[in-house]
Amino acid sequence: MKIKAELMDEAALSRTLIRIAHQIIEKNSVVEELCLIGIRSRGVPLAKRIQKNILDITGVEVPVGALDITLYRDDLSTIAEKPVLSGTEVDFDVTGKTVVLVDDVIFTCRTARAAMDAVTDLGRPARIQLFCLIDRGHSELPIKATFVGKNIPTSHSEVVGVRLEETDGENRVVILERE
Repeated sequence: MKIKAELMDEAALSRTLIRIAHQIIEKNSVVEELCLIGIRSRGVPLAKRIQKNILDITGVEVPVGALDITLYRDDLSTIAEKPVLSGTEVDFDVTGKTVVLVDDVIFTCRTARAAMDAVTDLGRPARIQLFCLIDRGHSELPIKATFVGKNIPTSHSEVVGVRLEETDGENRVVILERE
């Protein structure tokens, strides 16, 4: 695949996550009742970055967890005969909390649906909100992110590549074209 366009460089990515932290704080007046749960794999470092931004802004350190939605996928039988599980790491109670699910890209919204199912298996949150860095605009379900870094209409032949220091050694978002 070749790079078709750069959507965000490192500075734009950082600014976006600071803006989103402010939006999360504004929408949720009691920050102490928040928790962030990153959807593996790139949602986890994004959640940790948002956590740091919320701490810098409010002085409150909200808990962060990691969610593996593999077994909740409705297409599990089509993606792998023996799926690789990364494990869910949520060491706090979500009951009564506002859970902000964090993902890098929304495409069909099936990952978001699976993540909501996984979270409700952990407890009964007061509400679930969804943040995605990039919304591609191809939702197949009646799900809409509460917080969006950037809306980018894409074709089905394009791939949005979110590259993070923690997982990829660089910070940027690109559109890749299948060759």
